[in-house]
Amino acid sequence: MKITISFFNSLRYYFLIIAILHRVGSLDPVSAVCELSFVVRDKVYSFNLVSPLPNFPHGVLSEDGFYKAAVNETVLWFQLCDGMIFNHDPPRCVECLDCGGASRCGMECSALMARNIEGYDVCTTIGKVTSTSTNIIDNQNPHKGVIVKMTSSGSKHNCSLSVSVICDSNRVHGPHSLEKLGTCDYAAVLQHPSGCATINGHGKGWGWFGTLMIIVFCLFGGYLLAGAVYRHFYIGVHGLDMIPNLDFWTRLPHRTQSVFASLVRRFRGPTEGYRSSYSPVNF
Repeated sequence: MKITISFFNSLRYYFLIIAILHRVGSLDPVSAVCELSFVVRDKVYSFNLVSPLPNFPHGVLSEDGFYKAAVNETVLWFQLCDGMIFNHDPPRCVECLDCGGASRCGMECSALMARNIEGYDVCTTIGKVTSTSTNIIDNQNPHKGVIVKMTSSGSKHNCSLSVSVICDSNRVHGPHSLEKLGTCDYAAVLQHPSGCATINGHGKGWGWFGTLMIIVFCLFGGYLLAGAVYRHFYIGVHGLDMIPNLDFWTRLPHRTQSVFASLVRRFRGPTEGYRSSYSPVNF
């Protein structure tokens, strides 16, 4: 009897650990699909729709667990970057098998649409978290925001929902302007602070000056190499004497030091220990 109880306890803990690992493992893909970074004109634009903001601790995620839009007899529920959660007002429609079934309708997808057909609300799953992608709205105007696109492949239709998250640093407005783009393709617009990019400078390196210095060093290295090869094979010089114009290069540091010392004396005047050859001498 004790062995049986111990076995069931171990089995229960095993399934609990599996559930926790599954939940933890599913967090990274969800956050990854709502992150986007790119470079425009030497600036790095970064979007993270699930990053907490001062007035929006969950980022673009609706605190109700879902967004809702209705046009005529079509009702749309969706959540960005995660699955939907219904603590109140759940969808009540038939054919919800792809999104949780009758008891948990809307809980296993990220976008669900209901249309009234012959007096019945018929559901169609049009987006899932695992098939979500994020792209920039306008490459010429990165400040505008991003598009979050969710897709769903079913036996009857291949559906999609594209939500344009427009940058608005002051408020949340929408979703609005629900538009039908195809047989089962829809688009909506949401204004949200999470649609605003974080901009960081992107270094240019040395620019033209760095390119010029690289060219100068390459030419100088080629000059030394060609001169050393010529002096070794054609003149028969060995050792350090292979370096072309060796006397000039060995005297260059001393000459440079003399030039700088002369410039310093010219701007600072003669020092106390220095006496000009034209200074009067008292005997």
